Amino acid sequence: MTRFNALSAETAQDLLLHCCGNRRWAHRLAAHRPYPDPGALLAAAEEASYDLSPADLAEALAAEDPAELDPRAPYAAHLALRAALAEYERRFGHAFVVCLAGLAPQDRTDAVLSAIQSRLANSAEEERAVAADELRRLAGERLSELVPLCGPALPGGLAQALDEPADTPELVRFAPAG
Repeated sequence: MTRFNALSAETAQDLLLHCCGNRRWAHRLAAHRPYPDPGALLAAAEEASYDLSPADLAEALAAEDPAELDPRAPYAAHLALRAALAEYERRFGHAFVVCLAGLAPQDRTDAVLSAIQSRLANSAEEERAVAADELRRLAGERLSELVPLCGPALPGGLAQALDEPADTPELVRFAPAG
């Protein structure tokens, strides 16, 4: 926590944007440093996530990158998921996000396909709430990996900011390609 708390506001915000792609969320967390421990940072992140306006949520969802499926997944699963992701984006206008923390890699494709099929039945308002909750969970998981006391992984070239190796894979995010 000491190194995270000592970062410049700009560097801290850049790191935090890899956890949740909303500038106001990242600014709020960076501005409230120092945090006494990782739990306090995670609690602040959770609170800030609940305060996302519809525009903030749209910004954060727009920042979600398309992700590749596990190449070992069956071809039929790839096709089904691509079709479901395209329908999801057409219907809701944003990337499909789901937190896969705690799932074994071999279970992720089925979990995502099941979740997206279920969520396609939601109204736009219901899905906005579900997407916000999934984004909040994703941000918490990513933040846990960001802070050295919580885990060693940092996104991409930002590992040098905290002198940590960037060799732990990031959580899988699903968003439609194209």
